[in-house]
Amino acid sequence: MDENNRIEDIRSVLKTVDDPELPSVSVYDLGMVYEIRVVAEDVHIKMVPTFLGCPALDFIQMNVKQAVEKIDWVGSCFVQFTMERQWSTDAITDKGKLELRKHGIAPPPEKYRPGDEWTVNCPYCESDYTSMENVFGPTACRSILYCSACRNPFEAMKPVVEQ
Repeated sequence: MDENNRIEDIRSVLKTVDDPELPSVSVYDLGMVYEIRVVAEDVHIKMVPTFLGCPALDFIQMNVKQAVEKIDWVGSCFVQFTMERQWSTDAITDKGKLELRKHGIAPPPEKYRPGDEWTVNCPYCESDYTSMENVFGPTACRSILYCSACRNPFEAMKPVVEQ
């Protein structure tokens, strides 16, 4: 099996490793995978944390390692978080955005510019008649909003873009 096929095997597995705080939203679809290197039977994966203080990083690292090491040709998997690149909500895949909505979490706004005010459509009814209730949500990466159309509170991923 050539290196491209091996990397594709690894990507396929990473698409099944869910973020511990967001079941059914994979670390791959959140855009956390930065680099995959294969050296013989060893796999080296660099990942970008969504937020530095994220309490789930140890779990993500362990879950990625365990999942990749289940691939029959893999001897060992080494996972590290890097600060070589800042994570951006622009890296969330379309599948990731769809899965977020299924959890009642609005994906971040498109084409956000740092410093601009932001709002998102309601993940339940798609209304744009929403307002920010609290920029501080249950985790560092989410805020709490309210939909005036369907009257549901909901969470939204905070926009984080490279500057």
